[in-house]
Amino acid sequence: MNEKDKILVVEDEKNTRYIFEKLLTKNGYEVLTSNNGEEALQALKTFQPKVILADWTMPLMDGLQLCNILKQDENYKLIYYIILTAKSSLRDRIAGLDIGADDFLIKPIENQELLARIRSGIRIFNLQNELKSIEHNKAIVELACTIGHNLNNPLSSLTLALENIKEEIKLGKQISANEDFDVIKQSLERIKTLVNQLTHLQKPKLITYSDDSKMIKLD
Repeated sequence: MNEKDKILVVEDEKNTRYIFEKLLTKNGYEVLTSNNGEEALQALKTFQPKVILADWTMPLMDGLQLCNILKQDENYKLIYYIILTAKSSLRDRIAGLDIGADDFLIKPIENQELLARIRSGIRIFNLQNELKSIEHNKAIVELACTIGHNLNNPLSSLTLALENIKEEIKLGKQISANEDFDVIKQSLERIKTLVNQLTHLQKPKLITYSDDSKMIKLD
């Protein structure tokens, strides 16, 4: 069974809140409602919507204040945020867009337009999350290439030195492994340096690793 898309309705007017909840539930969405921005912040701790419908004017915390908080938080910034308002001036809408609102609907709102905007918001939310996932996977590959490339040489040196010591022991030779131990020490220092560079990486830059992949440049 497919999981329903979730929508959070933030509206202080009881009748409007009820109408939105019934309309959206009827159209296959999972809906949660809040009376104001403060309640919405609490709800978001356990409820993960793709779209938020928030009235501009509410007590305690209005829709614009809530939008400002969420758009600065990495956990919530991709949620598609629609402000519901009676304010129709261009200046008001610009103020909302500057805060980070994704869309506006002017009251009174026609049901089919509301549903169309929500469908559009969900498509945008899904696309942004897909792109975020691609970038995340790409970063993992780049990091793996970086580690593999930088570990390969010292690990090969370690392997050769240990194999040489093992061979000398096997043949019963008197072990004079100072050179091998120097190689082991140098290899371990190179691995230690790599770990230190990775743990203190500040502003990673990419360089070409092969024709189809890149890795992180380490100083």
